[in-house]
Amino acid sequence: GGMQAAGGGGGPGCGCKGKRSCLLCEGPAPVAPPPQGEDNFTYCPATGLAKGNEHSEFAGWAFPFPGVFLVEDFISEDEECEIVELMDQDDWKPSQSGRKKQDYGPKVNFKKQRLKAGSFTGLPSFSRKIVAQMKACAVLSGFLPVEQCNLDYRPERGSAIDPHFDDWWLWGERLVSLNLLSKTVLSMSCDSEDTIQLFPISKGAECFLSPRLVPGKEVSVAILLPQRSLLVLHGDARYKWKHGIHRRHIEHRRVCITFRELSAEFSAGGRHEELGKELLQIALSFQGRPV
Repeated sequence: GGMQAAGGGGGPGCGCKGKRSCLLCEGPAPVAPPPQGEDNFTYCPATGLAKGNEHSEFAGWAFPFPGVFLVEDFISEDEECEIVELMDQDDWKPSQSGRKKQDYGPKVNFKKQRLKAGSFTGLPSFSRKIVAQMKACAVLSGFLPVEQCNLDYRPERGSAIDPHFDDWWLWGERLVSLNLLSKTVLSMSCDSEDTIQLFPISKGAECFLSPRLVPGKEVSVAILLPQRSLLVLHGDARYKWKHGIHRRHIEHRRVCITFRELSAEFSAGGRHEELGKELLQIALSFQGRPV
């Protein structure tokens, strides 16, 4: 018969729409999987630099990559185990690109920019402890999560997520995610016309080289996320760089919890402050069931 079209869903348990696809809907081999560029830089948490990978044309070059905060072993193995066990007692709903999800948050229409509590009953009780532990991070001072999304990635479904920005009308500056069950790589890419200035980082004569200018489009930065690590994206890493995860970086089951805060519009002094307050009150009751 004819070749099956890629994407657009189909097949039991698939949650793809539009051009998205996963192994459940891609059909036999002839259909090309979504393109996956190689990341050519790797983020270094110790220095805050994106450093050119050894086998890329950018080896020996680096540039500052602000707005990333990573805490290894944010929770213990026992806590991790307990959290995932509790999640697995609830249903996982099919989501885009071979993922499954559980949502705890208000009902949102991003296209119409409408928001209401809907059937939101708060974040789950197991998150109270996680949110309390976040208070120890200076970068998360005053962080009030209004929404939680649990995501389940599995290699056998070809789970991935296309490069995207999180919405900025509703969600505030800091995006927080807790990476569970296996390590992965968050790939940061940038479509803008901006030029990135690289600096030589090797010892010796190269240090006299002039900085190198490269188009942002040619650069992608891998952020390595260890199992049980907490990642915060803010500033440029939130607003200038898209984030995504390649299929090849999901080697085992991976569960991720993402937390989002409200934008200024829904916070103190914003025009929808009252609605924001109401949603936070629900969220922070920690009595929620998935919506």
